[in-house]
Amino acid sequence: MRAVTQDGPAVEQRVAVVGEALTSQIDALTDDVQEVIVDLIPDLRADAIDVLHDSIRENLATALHALATQEDSNEATAPSAALDYARTLAQIDIPPTALIRAYRVGQTRFLRRCIEELLRSSTNGPEDVVATLQIVESVSTRLDRVVEQVYAEYEQARELKLRDRSAVLAGRVRDLLRGRPVDIADAEHALGYRLRRSHVGVVLWIDNGSVEALPRLRHFARALGQAVRCDDEGLFVAHDERSAWAWMPTKVDIAHTDELIEVAKAEKTVSIAIGAPNRDVEGFRRTHQQAVSAQSVARAAGTDHAQITPFDEVAPIAMLCADLDAARAWVHDALGGLAVDTTRNAGLRETARVFLETGGSYTATAEQMFLHRNTAQYRVKQAEEVRGRPLRDRRLDVELALVACQWLKGAVLQPAP
Repeated sequence: MRAVTQDGPAVEQRVAVVGEALTSQIDALTDDVQEVIVDLIPDLRADAIDVLHDSIRENLATALHALATQEDSNEATAPSAALDYARTLAQIDIPPTALIRAYRVGQTRFLRRCIEELLRSSTNGPEDVVATLQIVESVSTRLDRVVEQVYAEYEQARELKLRDRSAVLAGRVRDLLRGRPVDIADAEHALGYRLRRSHVGVVLWIDNGSVEALPRLRHFARALGQAVRCDDEGLFVAHDERSAWAWMPTKVDIAHTDELIEVAKAEKTVSIAIGAPNRDVEGFRRTHQQAVSAQSVARAAGTDHAQITPFDEVAPIAMLCADLDAARAWVHDALGGLAVDTTRNAGLRETARVFLETGGSYTATAEQMFLHRNTAQYRVKQAEEVRGRPLRDRRLDVELALVACQWLKGAVLQPAP
């Protein structure tokens, strides 16, 4: 068998014959490829079928033109109808996987028709083998280029849609939060979320400047809703580039669930403040306000704040955040030397807080902190010595000040000398 080069005139002629022959059959070829695509990809059967047909036809026409004229497939550009179809799918929420798969399915069918056409006029010479390779290479290279372009178009259209929807959602939500008169049924339709039920308000944020913050926050909110088995899909609204508001449709106090802890462990860069379950439109506002108050506590603590801040645990100290200088002075007055920011004092404050929470029981304190009873008693005595008076003296102030230190940390502690 004589040697045949891939760019030889005999090979080019064989490839060109295939391109010209199938161009004359473009309508039948389009119908054939479309039939295979919609049969194998159910998501594409009903919506925008006319746009799909135009996209297939233009893609086939440009591919066949490239075969007929030996056009460089590395310079391929997506046809306008293909870009239109990508934008259409983004607008009607068809997943991009369906779009990409359509191109792979179409490529397989198209190559089969090309090879059948090549064999139909085969001379059984070596040119046929090399021509087959050249057709596969040309079509595959073109497809990679086109898929890259249509996927980028899809993502851009999807981003614009989400941005527009976010603006609409934010406007509707702010009207509700401000207590403005609203048509509840109309608001529910616009938000895609039922207001006449129980909700848990959530504020999510990322402290660093990640450009991927909002997609990660949206994923976190969706994962949380699934983990705590919400009654329905929650409502997610972007607040700014690094924070978002969400409402979970549930009666459960999710702030104290193992499911929340597991979701938070999986995404440690996301911080979350949580309100208590509340019902109906007023509850929609109240649980959100609680979550915002809880976030203010975390923000006041700085970068050392807890990842999860439940409102019911910080409600007594949320108001302290309005004047941190005054709060710091009050904490020092209540705790004395215990308010100084040292590692030793941190351990003593924790022991004192648990001691007071358990009703002044050394035994309960030891059990909760996994200590010997005598060790717990010794630590309480040390805490009182550092404070300069018994913990039961102004007990309510001491308990509140200890909680403030637990959550606000350096924002209310005195610097160590």
